Amino acid sequence: MPELPEVETVRAGLSRLIIDKNIISVDFDTPKSFPNTQADVDTFLLNTHFTSIRRRGKVLMLDLSSGYSLMIHLKMTGQLVYRGVESFGAGHPNDSLIGALPDKSTRVTIKFAQDGILFFNDQRKFGWMRLLPTTIISKEPFMMKLGPEPLEDSFTFARFVAQLKKRQNTTIKAALLDQTVLAGVGNIYADESLFAAKIHPQSIVKFVPRAKLKLLHSAIKEILLFSIEKGGSTDRNYVDAEGKRGSYIDFAKVFRKENMPCPVCGHEIIKIRVAGRGTHVCTHCQKLYKETAK
Repeated sequence: MPELPEVETVRAGLSRLIIDKNIISVDFDTPKSFPNTQADVDTFLLNTHFTSIRRRGKVLMLDLSSGYSLMIHLKMTGQLVYRGVESFGAGHPNDSLIGALPDKSTRVTIKFAQDGILFFNDQRKFGWMRLLPTTIISKEPFMMKLGPEPLEDSFTFARFVAQLKKRQNTTIKAALLDQTVLAGVGNIYADESLFAAKIHPQSIVKFVPRAKLKLLHSAIKEILLFSIEKGGSTDRNYVDAEGKRGSYIDFAKVFRKENMPCPVCGHEIIKIRVAGRGTHVCTHCQKLYKETAK
């Protein structure tokens, strides 16, 4: 699933590519991917233009001149790719995962008057585009439950500790994956951040020393920012708004590195299951905290 760096990279790309372009048509193949009435589409989407593009956690909000927004969740395999007229008939030269569009995974196409089409592709059909009044999006139950944004100045160490207390009896990885604790962090960046802080993912939150949590707080910010710099992580399906792969995986320390030597100590990185997810860990570098530190 695209995490904060991937969604932020898409947001930045779309902000360069589709702002102020007039929307002249919308087509979709299933209401599951585009659960909107035709009346709302005709009134609030067609013949309008995008004025800004925002992100909250793993969700994108494409604000329209009509006072409505497209609220988009890419879920597991969603892609938002813009193509100019010149590239409709062939794969984009930067592609390595997708070719000519539309393809069999294309669920929604938004065509602009000036030129170009925005394609929403989703192999698994779990993602969606919902058309909602901009003013009510922040009041949607899902949005109201989201935890703090880890890259905002308000995400202080004190707030991080306070958020973790909500899950103090769970594993530290489960807490990081909980979007009500922290918005936008998923499997890749939880593994990478815990490795950087030398905390075993199965450690129980209430037993992790404060000094280690301090390291984790800093690591989360640093790793997310570095991934954004590298265009995110293409593990399977993710591409940016122009169809390019992200390169963070090339720099990952433990994620997808099972059976390889730890870059710090040389011991073998193993893969286990924590919080229902495949989890990568160096048991030599990452300490397991299940009781109060001595």
